[in-house]
Amino acid sequence: MTFWRLVPALLICSSLALPASKEMVELQRDVALLQEQVRTLQRSQDEKLSGLTVLVQQAVDAANKANTAVALLQGGMQQTLKDQQKSVVEPVVGVGAKIDQMASDFQALRESVADISSQVGKLQQQMIDIGNAVRTMQTPAVAPPSSAGAVPGASAGMAAGAPPVPAETLYQNANRDRSGGNDDLALQEFSDYLKYYGSTDLAPNAQFYVAELHLKQNNLDDALREFDMVLEKYPDNNKTPDALYMKGVTLVKMGKRTQGKQEFCELVKRFPANDLSGKARTQVRNLGLTCGPAAPAHTKKRS
Repeated sequence: MTFWRLVPALLICSSLALPASKEMVELQRDVALLQEQVRTLQRSQDEKLSGLTVLVQQAVDAANKANTAVALLQGGMQQTLKDQQKSVVEPVVGVGAKIDQMASDFQALRESVADISSQVGKLQQQMIDIGNAVRTMQTPAVAPPSSAGAVPGASAGMAAGAPPVPAETLYQNANRDRSGGNDDLALQEFSDYLKYYGSTDLAPNAQFYVAELHLKQNNLDDALREFDMVLEKYPDNNKTPDALYMKGVTLVKMGKRTQGKQEFCELVKRFPANDLSGKARTQVRNLGLTCGPAAPAHTKKRS
């Protein structure tokens, strides 16, 4: 009796528990599914992390190998540079030492050549002096002056008391010494020529060469005076254009630019067809000047 009374109660309880049990099962099923997804995601992450770890390790290994290779390459290059330095620098140093030695030897050679040249110059001067003495000894003595006061064999313009060397011989000796670079001897010979043969046809040339030799020796005052002598004592001769030009050059060297320009312009005016006129125009342009009014017909000596 009691059992049958409990059956409805059990049925009622079962009907009440059945919905709760179904929800629980679904919830458990969802939890299990979620846990499975978490495990799957974990496995995927583990696999990816494992692969990434392998890649990182491979990259580290490759970097280590590259560093090793670079270190080996750098060591090889340094060794190669050292070898090249030994093979190049040492010979260059040796060549430099040889060049220095050659320069020293060359300097000594130049000094020796200079000494030899000096000795040869002295010998040449001695030979010239001997030649002049021989020519003087071989030249016939000058006959006593005639009643008219003229010396036989001399030109009409030869001064009294002329040396035994004829005018032509003295001029040729002076001109040869000038061409040979014996300036002092040539200057003395031209001066002697002017002293004894100052009225001959070659006297203007001798006067010009005296002035030119003074200019060459940088005796500017003497050169200017002698060029003036050419222009004043021998105003019409073949050396007048040369004297005008060289006088202008002398004045410019003395710092007298305006006076030098006047001589150049005088040359251009008087001798426009002469080759030196072109050089005179160039000189005037180089001075930054121009030719002004015409200069006098004959250049006067300036104090």
